Amino acid sequence: MQRWAAEDGTLWALEPGRGLPAACEARAPVAFAELPPAEVEALAAALSLDDLAPLRQRFADGRRCFVMRADGQIAAYGWVTRGAECVGELERRFHLHNDEAYIWDCATLPAWRGRRLYSALLNQIARHIAGEDLARIWIGASLQNRPSIRGIANAGFEHVLDLSYRRFHRLSAMWIRRVGAAPRPLLAAAYRILLQPHERRIGRMIVGYRS
Repeated sequence: MQRWAAEDGTLWALEPGRGLPAACEARAPVAFAELPPAEVEALAAALSLDDLAPLRQRFADGRRCFVMRADGQIAAYGWVTRGAECVGELERRFHLHNDEAYIWDCATLPAWRGRRLYSALLNQIARHIAGEDLARIWIGASLQNRPSIRGIANAGFEHVLDLSYRRFHRLSAMWIRRVGAAPRPLLAAAYRILLQPHERRIGRMIVGYRS
């Protein structure tokens, strides 16, 4: 374990029961689809990866991948988890309820950036999985990643909170800042997925100590 860690992030959500966002179109002719595990080689080729084992393990663990194809090639992708998912930047696992999903590890390949593929991908993912009896769909980003934040907002997600996480040795603290008019039940759900077994919530702060 490193001696210290620091991350400033932002958390967003979409609740299908409160209505789906309007369709968000990419500025390029693309096709949205869920990538079947049998086509993992296509994703590895797009990412110039020689080792397929990590991608195959994701599928084996029940994670799903969605892609945007342009000219038949993968131009953007994103992963979806239902259940627990590790968030390395925050040094924790998001423990989701059975009716929640988390979107993560999304990217647009360099040749296709600037054409709103990321926004369109997130929008399509949300609209696609919303019909699977989901109460909430979550997504996060680093506060320094302004393009990602713009893409999340364009896709129709609601800004729930911003946070600052700091750890020195075994002691950690996270400061939570509620954003706008995020409903209190949604904010409470955000605290639930953030809080870890070794941590305690004190007002808008989460503190922890790893023994």
